[in-house]
Amino acid sequence: MQYQHIKYEVSDRILTITLNRPDRLNAYTDEIMLPELKDALNRADNDDDIRTIIVTGAGRAFCAGADISGRNPFDFAHESAEGAALHRDGGGTLVLRIYDVKKPMIAAINGPAVGVGITMTLPMDIRLASETANMGFVFAKRGIVLESCSSWFLPRVVGVSQALEWACTGHIFSAQEALAGGLVKEVLPPDRLMPRARQLAQEIAENTSAISVALTRQLIWKMLGADHPMEAHKIESKLMFSLGATDDVNEGVKAFLEKRPPAFKMGPSRDMPEFYPWWKERLFP
Repeated sequence: MQYQHIKYEVSDRILTITLNRPDRLNAYTDEIMLPELKDALNRADNDDDIRTIIVTGAGRAFCAGADISGRNPFDFAHESAEGAALHRDGGGTLVLRIYDVKKPMIAAINGPAVGVGITMTLPMDIRLASETANMGFVFAKRGIVLESCSSWFLPRVVGVSQALEWACTGHIFSAQEALAGGLVKEVLPPDRLMPRARQLAQEIAENTSAISVALTRQLIWKMLGADHPMEAHKIESKLMFSLGATDDVNEGVKAFLEKRPPAFKMGPSRDMPEFYPWWKERLFP
């Protein structure tokens, strides 16, 4: 696929996906940006040379939300009953794809991120923000509701009270407020944002097993819905037993004993346990 609304750049085993509509503040579209992002994530999952994914925006914004220029993307007044039954929020399908990605994802929020521009980052694993960034869950100001599965993700990331304050007021808040509320991990000067994101990405790429990271990412996200720690115990036990027979475990132990960096060889596109993915099949694929 040739990309129009994103850039796809790989260096040092790190993929940088850049939302690339700077003249529109990288506003999101279901028609073009959504399929491009899904294609990029599929490519990354199938490329074992990619260890980490950074998502950022071109120009002065991260993503200004849905592109509403010239039309109302939320107008479904003339949809049929059949259309209503089949409708799926496009941002939600993107977030569900991110949720299942095998590579750790870092959001480098370089500027304004509102609406779907911030909800798309919620299933990413680390969020960093520029001092110039601001954010907002503005849906109530548009007469709609939380989207992109954010009613599930947001309270799990920041807690119920903070999620309700931001969602019910719809107010735009600063990167420092995002930091205080637990939405972002660090706030950095603009010129330090991408170097810090790459530093974290390189730490993962150079020191860890891709299989271990992929499975750890899924364990943490998928166990958020478990109703008892026994569910975590059962799948962790199964994974520990399965991985115990692999080359990466042998290499990890040898590298530790020999006091040298590990040279892991296994890749998540081909070497995942045979029972992966272990979670329940999606109701809407």
